[in-house]
Amino acid sequence: MSVREIEFNSGGEIVRGDLILPEGEGPFPIVAMAGGWCYVKELRQPQYAQEFVDRGFAALIFDYRRMGASDGTPRQHLEPWDQIEDYKNAITFASELPEVDSSRIGIWGISYSGGHVLVLGAIDPRVKSVVSNVPVINGYETMWRMHGTERFRMLKELVAEDRAKRFHTGEHSYMPMSGVPQSPDAELVVWPDGDVKTVFLELQATQAPRHEHRNTVASLERLMEYDASTYARRMLDVPTMMIIADQDDITMWDQEIAAYDSIPSSKKELVVLPATDHMTLYSDVSALDYAARAAGSWFSRTLMEPPTMENQIGRYSR
Repeated sequence: MSVREIEFNSGGEIVRGDLILPEGEGPFPIVAMAGGWCYVKELRQPQYAQEFVDRGFAALIFDYRRMGASDGTPRQHLEPWDQIEDYKNAITFASELPEVDSSRIGIWGISYSGGHVLVLGAIDPRVKSVVSNVPVINGYETMWRMHGTERFRMLKELVAEDRAKRFHTGEHSYMPMSGVPQSPDAELVVWPDGDVKTVFLELQATQAPRHEHRNTVASLERLMEYDASTYARRMLDVPTMMIIADQDDITMWDQEIAAYDSIPSSKKELVVLPATDHMTLYSDVSALDYAARAAGSWFSRTLMEPPTMENQIGRYSR
């Protein structure tokens, strides 16, 4: 296995990542990987990539623009369509490498990027296989359910005030990524869950020092405009695995199941992790390993052979 630092242009900014190659002679199938809300590339993703590389895949893990090792301002601004464009440019970069088989490209995402890969699977024909872990499906509904009606009203007021401020000053305001509101007038956060803060700050201290536990208020506005479900309904011919946690009340397992059911294809598989919630995939290595093995198995089944009419027809069943 070899690891090489790489960079490419995306939207006029330099995006940086790590290209991990397996032993042996290429060209290899490849899995492009990026993280969820306020992730950096060192945050748990190398453990998934190790599973893929052990199976003979190359892996490309990258930081979105404005995050981690990548360039771009305002820092910590999460623009989902920019992030999806970063995936597209990562695929372009990878497909031009001599070590990569451009006909066998898979994409992997988790949480926010779990929704992104459903969008990409619908709109980018270069994608030949998808694994979506505990994806964000509908940002508006997710925020409403997580915060409750009163706090959700306050979120909408915060977004409106920030939009007016940006119009007049051009400056972004920031808010914490997560935390637990202690009173009705407590500071607003995006993800009001104590486990999110505990786990991410522990990962920041142990493996992902570039992680910043904050984001622009405009990032929240974009999240509330986000809906991956309309794209899931367009994924007719892209092999797709969705991995969900049966106790996920952050990205909401019922939204994930509905999106999975809407995929109009026999080329799909659902993996339900029992006795697991959203954050278990970050805090419990055994749950992570199970999800990584499931994803690795899926990519092995769908990417190891170059796609042809003969080996695609009849491989899947409803």
